[in-house]
Amino acid sequence: MLSIPERVLMGPGPSDVPARVLEALSRPTVGHLDPVFLTLMDEVRDRLQAVFQTQNEMTLAVSGTGSAGMETLFVNLVEPGTRVLVCKQGVFGNRMEDVARRCGAEVVTLEVPWGSVFETSAIVAAADAHRPDLVAIVHAETSTGAHQPLAGLGPALHELGALLLVDCVTSLAGMPVEVDAWGIDAAYSGTQKCLSCPPGLAPITLSPRAVERLERRAAPVQSWYLDLSMVRNYWGGDRAYHHTAPVNMLYALHEALGIVLEEGLEARFARHAAAHDQLRAGLAELGIDYLAAPGHQLPMLNAVSIPEGTDDKAVRRRLLADYGLEIGGGLGAFAGRAWRIGLMGHAATRRNVTLLLSALRDLL
Repeated sequence: MLSIPERVLMGPGPSDVPARVLEALSRPTVGHLDPVFLTLMDEVRDRLQAVFQTQNEMTLAVSGTGSAGMETLFVNLVEPGTRVLVCKQGVFGNRMEDVARRCGAEVVTLEVPWGSVFETSAIVAAADAHRPDLVAIVHAETSTGAHQPLAGLGPALHELGALLLVDCVTSLAGMPVEVDAWGIDAAYSGTQKCLSCPPGLAPITLSPRAVERLERRAAPVQSWYLDLSMVRNYWGGDRAYHHTAPVNMLYALHEALGIVLEEGLEARFARHAAAHDQLRAGLAELGIDYLAAPGHQLPMLNAVSIPEGTDDKAVRRRLLADYGLEIGGGLGAFAGRAWRIGLMGHAATRRNVTLLLSALRDLL
């Protein structure tokens, strides 16, 4: 029999999963066209709209992880010759650029140093200069722990004829993501971060403006599996078969979203912020600094500098072996220089922060 140890997951994802969500996974599997399951799909869409804070009709969960959500939006909204402005401030901006190029886009990039964020005026100026069809940006850059403000960006880009595509993988359900109020045209996330659901689904939402862009494509979407012109018919009124949905994973997402809405978005955001404040104060006592710019540090993903002379991998191994606690190492330019400490969803608790700080005091 497979034996899996219990862990306290405080890395960059996945996060701890509540028992209610794990229990939902174990419910009887039904057919993907069973009336009971189709009703559940409708409820998942309604709950996702509430968490994304949108009225977008095309709101659904892609069968795949957060990266599948990213690729879904790019392959549907980008075709050869589409001009895309990618805002790069870490690993996941780089990934967006890669995917856009694979779609045949004419890519222009705008960059800031790792740990920094963009001024809205700089993005708008670049869009005015290059006149892209699409601007892509990461809301919560998981590799740097930086929070990118988005308010006011969407309307400014719309005046220039551009759509706004946003990576909300780490931010959704952990801090405000206001799709309609901010004028976001396409957003994607993942279930394994602040939703505290196992990895395997990618919530997405598209505005009517983005749907119109999809509908007037000159060529078919290059990915059959991720073609939203077909997938939406399964999630919509026609219920046309496209692929076999991951039935039990949607049970889990339905339950996870229910937990989010029971807690309330504002209360949930406040809980993440309180855990972050507790962690930041404790790390300061240990002389550990944050890498993201002050005022732009994510509450749910804390990228911090490794103390000088500390063996990164040895400490993380000891945390796992002695405390059953996982934190993440650095990526890209921060590899070997950073720890990435997640306070996501079910894991954003005073108890977990106290455990980690106690363990670090011991090990350091």
